[in-house]
Amino acid sequence: QVQLVESGGGSVRAGGSMRLSCAASGRTVSTYCMAWFRQAPGKDRETVASINNEGSTNYASSVKGRFTISLDNAKNTLHLQMNTLTPEDTAMYYCAADFGRSYACLYNYWGQGTQVTVSS
Repeated sequence: QVQLVESGGGSVRAGGSMRLSCAASGRTVSTYCMAWFRQAPGKDRETVASINNEGSTNYASSVKGRFTISLDNAKNTLHLQMNTLTPEDTAMYYCAADFGRSYACLYNYWGQGTQVTVSS
């Protein structure tokens, strides 16, 4: 049973930083991709950042240069370092994974989400 458990959300003032973590358990494979998504009230879900087992990363244009996705393989934990946060970053953030693909990921496993609120 694969489980993804996010942590690290909360409230911060604009310009601040926050680090999200996603602990993965239940499956260990050499081919995978993982990602952070977010969804704000009334808006579509968007992909924030992704990473695969080859170390290839992708970022949404809105967060490029401010957010960094990383994976601690030893701890099976995905991180998202978010700097220079703005109120537009306020959303529920979700961790997702596809264990079996490095590309064209289906993200069939999801965490429960963690709320990030940025005040002006």
